[in-house]
Amino acid sequence: MNPNLAKLQPYPFEKLRALTADVQPADLSPVYWGVGEPKHEPPEFFRQVMIESMAGFSNYPATAGLPELREAIANWVKKRFQLSEETAFSADENVLPVNGTREALFAIVQALFDPNADATEVWSPNPFYQIYEGATLLAGGSLRFLDCVAEHNYQPDFASISDDEWQKCQMLFLCTPGNPSGATLSLAQLQLLIKKAIEHDIILISDECYSELYRDEHNPPVGLLQAASAMGHHQLKNCLVFHSLSKRSNLPGLRSGFVAGDAELISAFMKYRTYHGCAMPVPNQRASIAAWNDEAHVIANRALYNQKYQAVVGELKSVLPLTIPEASFYLWPNLQEDDEQVARRWLELANIRVLPGQYLSRSVNGFNPGYGHVRIALVATLDECVEAAQRLKKIL
Repeated sequence: MNPNLAKLQPYPFEKLRALTADVQPADLSPVYWGVGEPKHEPPEFFRQVMIESMAGFSNYPATAGLPELREAIANWVKKRFQLSEETAFSADENVLPVNGTREALFAIVQALFDPNADATEVWSPNPFYQIYEGATLLAGGSLRFLDCVAEHNYQPDFASISDDEWQKCQMLFLCTPGNPSGATLSLAQLQLLIKKAIEHDIILISDECYSELYRDEHNPPVGLLQAASAMGHHQLKNCLVFHSLSKRSNLPGLRSGFVAGDAELISAFMKYRTYHGCAMPVPNQRASIAAWNDEAHVIANRALYNQKYQAVVGELKSVLPLTIPEASFYLWPNLQEDDEQVARRWLELANIRVLPGQYLSRSVNGFNPGYGHVRIALVATLDECVEAAQRLKKIL
């Protein structure tokens, strides 16, 4: 048995189940704000495309995916992130479809991490998506957590890291917009990271799965490839981005996403995935093509989340320290009290499930940056979110 399995911690939701196992919820309809699982309706065209593509289940899918899917993804990336004509970005060399970004974020470390390199650290934001940790530990790497606190807009303070420290880093996970804060990295911050990656030969792994759930229609979040193109880093060396249809298109069960960027790294990952055996079924690919080619449903999706933000924060701003984030569907208030007890109390008094912030973080030198926070995922219906907010206001 792989001894590194013993290093893995229970998933946050396992901890939450154990925490609340003995809690008797209030006799009210349950509201699930704990899990970041989209509940909005899928695009209208989805069902029809899947029906029309059913025959594709009779075929083994290619690891590289259908050419039409890679082309749809490449066109979307170039338009969404304003890649210049000079930037080397093609459907065949820079794009690889994946079965959701969760498995791809895990697999990329297994494929690309070099345990014999001088630099053996993998860096992660803290709080973080737990796949970053598991992937690193099972690949035999050592993990360094970079605290994300309010003073630095809930992103790591990259500017304070010395060159000696950068020299120890082999891979760096980015999450922009962040989970759980929704905070984004700026163009200048991303370009600083690209310079550091070039200088110290670091692979940048940018998890951008919440990039399309932003507040301002005229100011979408910047992406890593966009920053690279804008600074003339046209070969995209050491840059990889991960995107998904789960949040963008309300299709978490489709398990459809992609990784894009550095052609050499994509080629290596393709080789790994040929043996890994996780190609996307053809009907899923056909539905994905339709989704990446359509923006109308994404605009409507954003509008609905923005409506929920306004309603919930408007209801609760007098009793909770809430700030509407730049993107994502989360709220990340710092309640400055034991977040486990808050989660138990809200369930008991209002039948609302939220996730304690400390479950999304690790303690370093006695400090857990998630402690005192709760993650509220505004994935329930608008009416349910409003009702939950009213319940909270009453008990608070």
